[in-house]
Amino acid sequence: MDPSLHFVFGTHPDHGFVAAAHTTTALPAHLADWFLTRVQFEPVPGDPGLYRLTVPEKDGRRRTRQAVHDLRRHGYTVRADIALDPAQSASPPRAVPVNGLSQRRSRIAQAAGRSSQQRPVPTTSAPTVRTVPPVPGYTPTVRLRSPTTGRSR
Repeated sequence: MDPSLHFVFGTHPDHGFVAAAHTTTALPAHLADWFLTRVQFEPVPGDPGLYRLTVPEKDGRRRTRQAVHDLRRHGYTVRADIALDPAQSASPPRAVPVNGLSQRRSRIAQAAGRSSQQRPVPTTSAPTVRTVPPVPGYTPTVRLRSPTTGRSR
């Protein structure tokens, strides 16, 4: 194995997406374990040095490619299968939304051009007159003094 190589990623028939670390003085075992667990890999029981991706059926290929990319960004040398290496293969096609941004903008522009049925357009002929509510025929009772018992405020 190349002494400058730090991590190897690939696929395993039993464990799915796997990773292994080549421990050196620059990359001790505990640091390799720390990095691989941070990128969602867990140790394989009974197989020391081998790690498998947690929940590989949940977008496993993309998550493994992201782990390869992140470890390289931290300055480690990583070898990966062609399908898992973002530098050697094209990224998987992204789903294009049915109603993308251009369709949304078009609908907004069409709606802005139409007059709304909710608020009728005010006419400019005569200003509307607001009615003033009538004055009540009674005077409300207001108590200004406190009762003789108790303290005043």
